[in-house]
Amino acid sequence: MNHQRLATRGLHRAVMEGATQRLRPVLMTATVAALGLLPAALARGVGSDVQRPLATVIVGGLVTATLLTLFVLPSIYLLLEQQAERRHLPIPAHWENS
Repeated sequence: MNHQRLATRGLHRAVMEGATQRLRPVLMTATVAALGLLPAALARGVGSDVQRPLATVIVGGLVTATLLTLFVLPSIYLLLEQQAERRHLPIPAHWENS
């Protein structure tokens, strides 16, 4: 989002473009991992009493992490950057050199 912000010069636009660019990779990673654990989550055979809860917890964590990455983190970034702009804090020099 920092690179987008320097390129677009607008905070809201940078957040939207940054979140949009991360949408596909994050969804693909979480979907592939969740589909890979689906057999373990649905298992009913010998040893499934250990596999099923573990797979369920991992899939739940993947869903939670995906939602945090796509919605919560960009929102927090937007709020913090808006506060920084209100205080008129300068952009760090290392952002301009990237």
